[in-house]
Amino acid sequence: MQTIMRKNPSVPFESYYLPASDKVASNSPNFPLEPLLSNMSLGQSQSQHFAWTYFLVDIPSGASGGSIHIRLNSDKKINHEIYASYGGLPFEDKWDYFYANSTSNSNGSMFFKLYDSDEKTISFYIVYVRGGTWSFGVKHLTSLGNDLKSQSQTTMSISIERCPRRCSSHGTCQNIVEMSGLSLYSYCWCDRTHGGFDCSVEIVSHQGHIWQSVSLIASNAAFVFPAYWALRQKAFAEWVIYTSSGISSGLYHACDVGTWCALSFRVLQFMDFWLSFMAVVSTFVYLADIDEGSKRTIHTVVAILTALMAENGPTRSSNIVLVIAIGAAGLLIGFLIEFFRHYRRFSFSAELLLNMLHRWQTVKEWFRNLIKTILKRFRWFFVVAGFGALAMAAISWNLESTESYWFWHSMWHVSIYTSSFFFIFSKVNGVVNGEPPNTNYELTRQDSLSRGQDRPENGRVS
Repeated sequence: MQTIMRKNPSVPFESYYLPASDKVASNSPNFPLEPLLSNMSLGQSQSQHFAWTYFLVDIPSGASGGSIHIRLNSDKKINHEIYASYGGLPFEDKWDYFYANSTSNSNGSMFFKLYDSDEKTISFYIVYVRGGTWSFGVKHLTSLGNDLKSQSQTTMSISIERCPRRCSSHGTCQNIVEMSGLSLYSYCWCDRTHGGFDCSVEIVSHQGHIWQSVSLIASNAAFVFPAYWALRQKAFAEWVIYTSSGISSGLYHACDVGTWCALSFRVLQFMDFWLSFMAVVSTFVYLADIDEGSKRTIHTVVAILTALMAENGPTRSSNIVLVIAIGAAGLLIGFLIEFFRHYRRFSFSAELLLNMLHRWQTVKEWFRNLIKTILKRFRWFFVVAGFGALAMAAISWNLESTESYWFWHSMWHVSIYTSSFFFIFSKVNGVVNGEPPNTNYELTRQDSLSRGQDRPENGRVS
């Protein structure tokens, strides 16, 4: 067989094969089979005379990793059997793949894919073929089949394709180069609604795809709850993070489901995971009552760590544990900064420190004030609700699968933003050392000003 290269620069190493014979003349990949069939009988019974016709195909090393497509079409019932072998001629007891009929074939092999085969059509693929010489033997009738051959018209095609059936128009053909650099392996990257080796399996209907797309995109609207409360508390850094996270996640999933891509898929994926991680950690940092300078420092360190996580394996299940651990570490550092800021006004001389260590009552009083501060710092019902929503987010992350991704990932969006809202709402602002803010300050100040205005000018009394 002679190789005819397909002129398609976007799909490399695709070709079809035509017989190097004067018996047929064809400018298309399909060539007539009957003129090439041999009449040499291999059978002994007059009613069971069979002959073998072989076609030798050379697969160059650059084309290995693709798929061989064999197809026969006839206007009458096909009585041929096809056997394939690598590196030698196939026989009934020696072959790599074969097709006798719709029930007797190599369809159980993971490298043999049968399509659209019936009495008048045979179509199958041998995938991820090796480079070298492949032999295809067509077993057919001779003496009793002569009349049939003279009446039937059968065409055959042998071709090399990168992806079976062009991914059924429901995906894109992707190529990867083997480590040796000699082979180019191809596979189908299917869209959200289809799957299978060639993207021919419909996973979800068109209407179901619409509902799933709406769910994945609209569930990001839950960012409004923590963003609104952060803005109301004038926590502008957290407001920017929550808002950016919700918008970037919506844009990423709009691109992922094939609706619209504002930027490249990789950029949108990075932004989605990075800002989601940042939103979780920033929620923990917000719970500590620290100055803006310390908060910016912690946010900068966290931004670097979460960016590395989003760039290297963002979809790993362990990431949710790492993000919570980083957030807890940020909260602990914030509490330590707050503690030293509140108690740095005390002079811890050696004598005072020695007295404190020997005065257990003083230590107990200090510890009691610390517990009182922590208890009054938070609305604890919302703290528990926040951890419950965070646990639901972790469960949703772990339960995601190909079939249920849209549901559990939508639940992740709602759960993670709801937990952020509960946490930031649980913080009671203005509690220091267990005491609420001095609400009488403004009233005292106004009273002092009023009395100052009532004094006679220059100290004179009229």
